[in-house]
Amino acid sequence: MTKRKILLMVVNVDWFFISHRLGIAKNAIAKGWEVIVIAKDTGKAQEIRDNGMQFINIPLTRSGTNPFKEFFIFLKLFKLYKQIKPTVVHQITMKPVLYGSIIARILQMKAIVNAISGLGYNFTNNNKGIVHYGIKMLFKIGFSQNKSTLIFQNEDDYSELEKAGIVKSHHKIYFMKGVGVNLEKFKYFKEVKKSKVVILFAARLLWNKGIKELKQATDALKEDYKHKISFVLCGIIDEDSKDAVSIEYIREWECKEYVTWLGHQTDMVALFKQCDIVVFPSYREGMPKTLLEACAVGRPIVTTNAHGCKDCVEEGKNGYKVPVKTVNELKEALIKLIECPRDRTQMGMYSRQKAKREFDEQDVFQKHIEIYNSFVQ
Repeated sequence: MTKRKILLMVVNVDWFFISHRLGIAKNAIAKGWEVIVIAKDTGKAQEIRDNGMQFINIPLTRSGTNPFKEFFIFLKLFKLYKQIKPTVVHQITMKPVLYGSIIARILQMKAIVNAISGLGYNFTNNNKGIVHYGIKMLFKIGFSQNKSTLIFQNEDDYSELEKAGIVKSHHKIYFMKGVGVNLEKFKYFKEVKKSKVVILFAARLLWNKGIKELKQATDALKEDYKHKISFVLCGIIDEDSKDAVSIEYIREWECKEYVTWLGHQTDMVALFKQCDIVVFPSYREGMPKTLLEACAVGRPIVTTNAHGCKDCVEEGKNGYKVPVKTVNELKEALIKLIECPRDRTQMGMYSRQKAKREFDEQDVFQKHIEIYNSFVQ
């Protein structure tokens, strides 16, 4: 009789799991794993169940700091880990990684995979407050388990945790460039000829995504380029985040036929197909999915030299990188691409080749299965 292989995937919210880990989970099922997902149900849980997984709702909040509520969540997770007895636990996003690692240590669980998908809000802007130090302490407690496996999306996050004494030689370290991109779905598309150059920003509307700098750049470009370009903003206002931009700010920013906010969109392929340039002036990322998809469809990129973002662009080959929190440099990089259609085309083609070399989600799936199987051999 074949022993059951149970993969427990723990993430903060259901929509993030669907966006960033659903493909990995479906591939695991195809390889003989049973998958259980623990996350907060924001209305997407049934979609996860429809894909053949068990879903357990737990009220995880990304920004919650109420000690009593957080302790309740910790206890609930503890009971679930003890009850399910998974073959492998894959913990994704900050709180599941922190709480789950401590629980795994208490229960002496060995098959633990932690996805370090960027270090988040409390590691942005060189934040050195009490929450930052509290997180580092929890990291050290949870990661002291000898056989925990860590998946990093960029070298900078690894280096930072290593310097802090959190990552040590006994950990198994893997590097993956994000969650990859479906190269069949996100195919290469030539620019669509139209009256204006369309510049797309696609991400949650958070200040640390460079929203302030992008607005200032659009304002600076408006006088000379209002009739030549248009900006399209695509993304939700993430009210659960302390870093959320207000809807009033976005409404004030909107300008008919120059800056348009579409809100949440499901057909990202269509958006990338219609745009000419992708802009993403984030302060810090793990490996931004929006830039992986931009590469796959063959679009030039303007981003920052921040952690994660810089790995998606080779300067002058498929786009430009500017210093974090700069406006003039962001504006000038956009002008270079606005004024040179030939460069946009050549850089877009290079983006597609880069995606094929580095960002194929099939490679990511295979690496995850190898990690999971390493615990049952």
